[in-house]
Amino acid sequence: MPRIAVLGAGHSGPVLARAAVEAGYHVSIAASGDPARIALIARVLAPGAEPRWAADAVADADVAILAIPIHRFATFDPALVAGKLVVDVMNYWPPVDGLQAMFEDRTRGSSEIVQERLVEATVIKTLNHLGYHQLDEERRPEGSPERRAVGVAGDDPDAVDVVADIVERIGFDTVRLDSLRAGRLFEAGGPVFGASLRRSEFELAVRAEAA
Repeated sequence: MPRIAVLGAGHSGPVLARAAVEAGYHVSIAASGDPARIALIARVLAPGAEPRWAADAVADADVAILAIPIHRFATFDPALVAGKLVVDVMNYWPPVDGLQAMFEDRTRGSSEIVQERLVEATVIKTLNHLGYHQLDEERRPEGSPERRAVGVAGDDPDAVDVVADIVERIGFDTVRLDSLRAGRLFEAGGPVFGASLRRSEFELAVRAEAA
């Protein structure tokens, strides 16, 4: 199983770290500074996840989950994740994030812009269309009739498969899309944003929108 580094200790980061630990993954979690500053957060909200300096967490990981506030991405160092598989769970939503010039090009999805900046990484978009409380509360075991579907989008099919397996292990069904461009369907205003859908419903929603 891949080793996971979660970058971000706000709302979504600890929830994702806890879910991954509970699914059996080795997980580290990092914020922008000294890991001692997030030790209590990790112990309470993500027990089993190891707080580390970001560079050390990513160096030892196979997959880095990018769960930082999107307004901080402009100062994020691309070298930190060079050569890594990066899971982008950020989402650009101006009513919440304010206007961010980097993401104001509406001809591209936010993860396409992230990939352009993280040119030496492989970026996969997923889980951005759920709120952090939904990430925590709506996980279900495989086969549950209440199991929610989420999308996994990327340009590299093998990377999509790796990330989809992680998402399925932590408690969601997945619908795989074959490009980051298609991941625009997960963003605010898209057909699945904030919607609680089963796999067949999710597939119908994204296919109808793409048609």
